[in-house]
Amino acid sequence: MAVRVLKQNTGARRNMSVADFSNLTKKRPEKSLIITRKQKSGRNNQGKITIRHRGGGVKRHIRLIDFKLDNVESAVIVALEYDPNRSARLALLQLPDGTKAYILATTTMRVGSKISAGSEVEVKFGNRMPLKNIPLGSVICNIELKIGGGAQMVRSAGAKAQLAAKEGVFVQVKLPSGEVRLVHQDCHATIGQMGNIDHQNIKIGSAGRKRNMGRRPQVRGKAMNPNDHPHGGGEGGTSIGLKHPKTPWGKAALGLKTRRRKYTDSMIVRGRKRGKR
Repeated sequence: MAVRVLKQNTGARRNMSVADFSNLTKKRPEKSLIITRKQKSGRNNQGKITIRHRGGGVKRHIRLIDFKLDNVESAVIVALEYDPNRSARLALLQLPDGTKAYILATTTMRVGSKISAGSEVEVKFGNRMPLKNIPLGSVICNIELKIGGGAQMVRSAGAKAQLAAKEGVFVQVKLPSGEVRLVHQDCHATIGQMGNIDHQNIKIGSAGRKRNMGRRPQVRGKAMNPNDHPHGGGEGGTSIGLKHPKTPWGKAALGLKTRRRKYTDSMIVRGRKRGKR
């Protein structure tokens, strides 16, 4: 997967690049595997804005992805597709019973190749199996946190984790952030690295392109009035006038720990910052 740099025809195009879609084999999604997506524009069920700077954008459909994919033998990959709702690519499977399913594509998946999922499948790239059956040191992705709950971790473009150790009924998984976490050995994972590795190298380049993605403009806090933001006010381009930056609601903006699930602390062997949880 490469990145295509556009010609420098305008100021915005000068720093713009797009993904090279030449490896995708199907432009239209499978009709039986899509549902409509209602645009919420960052609003909750009361109509109040709970996420700022959202709205507009191109209409999308939700692709129904099988994050569990268990007990499948020799499913054939019939297409590689684009998904506007995520950074990774999709692989369209033809299952042995004649039905089709979407899964997240890894770097090694190609049209015509076969993959399997289950407890007794071969150890090879693209196959999905319990963590206890995967060799130590293997690169994995699409990792379950709860047995049978479907993949929750390591699902974005280019992401990969590593199976570091096995101890009792748990295995140690080193995540992309550097965190080492305990996961039950019966949870499933896919062998390999997520595809679309060059996604991180894409430069948006223009505000209009961001609007098409459903993102509205953001205004700096120091450019506002004092009644609109703690950073606001002052004459000219002064500093924010505070010891630490704050959110529009007066809370610490940088460095404040927001982790709430304290009951899972026992599953973290090593935090993202070494020695911390």
